[in-house]
Amino acid sequence: MTAPAQRRHSPNIPLVIACGCLIALISFGPRSAMGLFFQPMTEARDWNRELFALALAIQNLMWGFGQPIAGMMADRYGTWKTMVLGTVMYAAGLVLMVDAESAVALHVSAGVLVGLGVAFSSFSLVLASFGRVVTPEQRSIAFGIGTASGSLGQFLFAPLGGTLIAEIGWQQTLIVFAGLMMLVPLLAIALRGKSQASTDPAVADQSLMSAVAEAFGTRGFVLLTFGFFVCGFHVAFITVHLPPYIADLGLDPSWGAVAIALIGLFNIAGSLMSGYIGGRYSKPVFLSLIYIGRAIAIFVFIMVPPSPASVLVFSAVMGLLWLSTVPPTSGLVAVMFGPRYMATLFGFVFFSHQVGAFLGVWLGGKLYDETGSYDLIWWVGIALGLFAAVVHWPIQEKPVARLAGTAAQ
Repeated sequence: MTAPAQRRHSPNIPLVIACGCLIALISFGPRSAMGLFFQPMTEARDWNRELFALALAIQNLMWGFGQPIAGMMADRYGTWKTMVLGTVMYAAGLVLMVDAESAVALHVSAGVLVGLGVAFSSFSLVLASFGRVVTPEQRSIAFGIGTASGSLGQFLFAPLGGTLIAEIGWQQTLIVFAGLMMLVPLLAIALRGKSQASTDPAVADQSLMSAVAEAFGTRGFVLLTFGFFVCGFHVAFITVHLPPYIADLGLDPSWGAVAIALIGLFNIAGSLMSGYIGGRYSKPVFLSLIYIGRAIAIFVFIMVPPSPASVLVFSAVMGLLWLSTVPPTSGLVAVMFGPRYMATLFGFVFFSHQVGAFLGVWLGGKLYDETGSYDLIWWVGIALGLFAAVVHWPIQEKPVARLAGTAAQ
């Protein structure tokens, strides 16, 4: 009786992976295309750049604020219920953006609702679901595949958004995006379930709150959290401000959509390679090298004469380094603490990521309005890249003492 029952309730791993990847693609798409709405919405409403940038900064902050809560909800009540809630908030925010004519309306719709919607339906929960169903040896590549799917969403939604905005206008494009989000609850049925207690006493006896306390008492987890702040700063600033920066350089604005799409395309390869490398070599050292690479890429981009070629090369290089941080970062959380509370613990790490995203988006708009240039914020990005390289280097890739005996068996 026991063996058949276990077989009946064993997860269908290929189905979980396939549906999780589609969810990551869809949920990451609209928010990655927000930079394309920057110019048409600010021109239509006569807003300055800081106002729109603040709305997207709030979005990133609410995404980060909601991520640990979403992780706790998924760990306790299941992924499907969490994603249904996220889908409703996400779609509602996109629809309300259409009629947002005041700063408050924009900040509530594009900021609070979309941000919380992403937190409760994004690839972070997908990765946690993968971590529960695959073996420890398979986690890194599974995380890479899930992250690459989010990148594919960016690659597809950037040209889709640009084409739709040109053909039917930005208002109807937001409605189309909201409709696509309604596919997420259907796909999330395959991810139903919550973290299960382990038969090992060292894992089974741990409560959610003690897991959080253990994590923040671990030096490597704290360093990882500080380092992921930089990833958020880079990714959010470039996603939102690269299209208008390219236009400011005197290039055709269409190169902005091309750049975002190219980042997404190369990020697919970067995420897959990251999953492979992270499963075979030191994750902390690999993360340090990624951030050094980002700092060098930004430095070269702002120093060479602007041209379509420089935009394409920068976008390709940044794409390889874009979310390649996610598989080793999430992998380190799983290595240190196991998969049981991974959604919650990675949620806290991701909160730091989104604080960085908030500052990257908001400071980009604020400093541009004050100086008329993005130069200063690019230099801040270079400095932060070097900081992250230093922070990740001393992290130890090993289980905490509570799990050390289990890992050795």
